[in-house]
Amino acid sequence: MGPDGPASRSSARPAGAAVAAPAGVLLDMDGTLIDSEKVWDRSLNELMVHLGAGPLTTEARRESIGGSLWSSVHICFREAGRDPSTVSEAEMAATGEWLFTRTGELFGEGLPWRPGARELLATLRESGVPAVLVTNTIRSLTELALDTLGRESFAATVCGDEVEHPKPAPDPYRRAAELLGLDPARCLAVEDSPTGAVSAETAGCAVLVVPCEVPVPDGPRRVQRTSLTGVTLSDLASIHASVVSAASV
Repeated sequence: MGPDGPASRSSARPAGAAVAAPAGVLLDMDGTLIDSEKVWDRSLNELMVHLGAGPLTTEARRESIGGSLWSSVHICFREAGRDPSTVSEAEMAATGEWLFTRTGELFGEGLPWRPGARELLATLRESGVPAVLVTNTIRSLTELALDTLGRESFAATVCGDEVEHPKPAPDPYRRAAELLGLDPARCLAVEDSPTGAVSAETAGCAVLVVPCEVPVPDGPRRVQRTSLTGVTLSDLASIHASVVSAASV
């Protein structure tokens, strides 16, 4: 078992019974696989200076975690004392481009792994369980991050600018399961933020929550752990089975 022991949910399985791995594992990126939220801290606070304001408050920064680039831009305008609905399309686009460019520069400097994430991806590759990267980050920035993560680790990737509605809507996780030809209920999502957990849970996935920057509330399809370090394929299977078992009661 992983560092936190067995999943906290109970099941009716006989002792010692084998548990099948989830058919697919759908993984968030920022704060889950790589510690890129600290990069976003820098770029968002630099954007606030660009807008003539001070740094984001703790509450506003927490609100932005797990969101899309455009939701972050809206938050920054609001925190700078400007109603986003009054900002022209041209200025909004230019500001989004500024944030994209600066964040891309920082991504290019290298991104640190979250504890246990690299090992988990290796486990999935070796076991043949398909993994999909599911992120609110736009495709062009995700491609930079994949230089660290390794494209060979993923059967597919879903980015925030490739679905009609990004997280917390269920669209990204539904799309990821669709790309694998699976019902979302057969998949286990791995997330670190409230926004991402809501997205995965609403899509119908079981969710392994490993918080990074902010606490994530419990939920009916969520199992919490403090780290991915030491998490095995057997752990993933048990977590998925515990959620499925609880949902069937």
